[in-house]
Amino acid sequence: MKSYKLIILLLLILWFGSARSSQAQKFTMNGYVGNMQSVMFEEIDDSWFSENLFHNRLNFKYYATNNLVFALELRTRFIYGDFVKTIPGYSDFVSSDAGYVDLSWLIADKPSFLLATTIDRLYLDYSVGQLQIRLGRQRINWAQNLVWNPNDIFNAYSYFDFDYAERPGSDALRIQYYTGSSSALELVIKTDSSTRITAAGKYLFGVSGYDIQILGGTLNEKDLVLGTGWSGNIKGAAFRGEFSWFHSFKNTHKEEFMISVSSDYSFKNSLFIGFEFLYSNIDYDYNSFGEFYFTTLSVKNIAFTDINLMAQVSYPFTPLFAGSFAAIYYPSENGFFMGPSIEYSLKENLSLYFVLQHFQGKFDTDSLQKTSFAFLRLKWNF
Repeated sequence: MKSYKLIILLLLILWFGSARSSQAQKFTMNGYVGNMQSVMFEEIDDSWFSENLFHNRLNFKYYATNNLVFALELRTRFIYGDFVKTIPGYSDFVSSDAGYVDLSWLIADKPSFLLATTIDRLYLDYSVGQLQIRLGRQRINWAQNLVWNPNDIFNAYSYFDFDYAERPGSDALRIQYYTGSSSALELVIKTDSSTRITAAGKYLFGVSGYDIQILGGTLNEKDLVLGTGWSGNIKGAAFRGEFSWFHSFKNTHKEEFMISVSSDYSFKNSLFIGFEFLYSNIDYDYNSFGEFYFTTLSVKNIAFTDINLMAQVSYPFTPLFAGSFAAIYYPSENGFFMGPSIEYSLKENLSLYFVLQHFQGKFDTDSLQKTSFAFLRLKWNF
């Protein structure tokens, strides 16, 4: 770990601490602490690989003026178990930083455990009238759907990574100009750790009860990207969609696209049902579910196969106890995913959460592959 990075982190925390003590009304802090035990196995009565994660998040905001906000958010993870001991390069995967500025610290990297800290939000936000400018590491969310987001070209995320609700950020300049109550122009320029530029503009407007967006730009200096998305409802049921088209700069004959459509409905008794579909003509080359599960995602590999069909349902059985179930069908791989989960509120801001994720399919072989993950998390929000 480079010493200058540690000095920067300490100076930022000390600065926020002094700001809090001197001007508490302008300072906010919140976060959470969690402990999650996870296991991975092919058959439940076979060998298990286990991992334990202590996860702490701290969110700071300083309201310097009515127009200027400074934000710092960081996550710290202490991990030990079989994944650390047996997966080559696991510590590098956990501590990797895709941003232009490396804001990840691998504080300890030992044969059985690791300790890593990452700043995933660090930005200045200035707004005046209808104009808003944000510079720094930030979350840029152009998504419309809940699971697969072809329009989310700046910081794609995995649906299966449920423990990272905040999702990744980008090192970017973002300019928004609100032209009306439901319309806006937006321009974003992002650079990554390889100094590749992703730049795009978006126009959001409303028509007949629908929010519609049109976007275009360049992706990682490799592709021209054009897309559209919408969000509305049909007789009380949400109806959303996203479409993105990619045209390679190097191979002018290479054109790829992704389209996702979803609908969901909440009943009066709080029962929620949802459906989502994704189709892509991108050529994926995964040999196992585990390979996809631990890969670094971009918008073009948010799925590992061309056709994905999802159904999900959730219901709060009591004010303190809720359950959900999600299933995905992968026709091209003769496979499926099943994900039941239950959550129980032990007391205010303290919850217990259990999730099972089971993947099954054949990929390009005749042999059936199975991979299951089980998670038990205790989390306290403050």
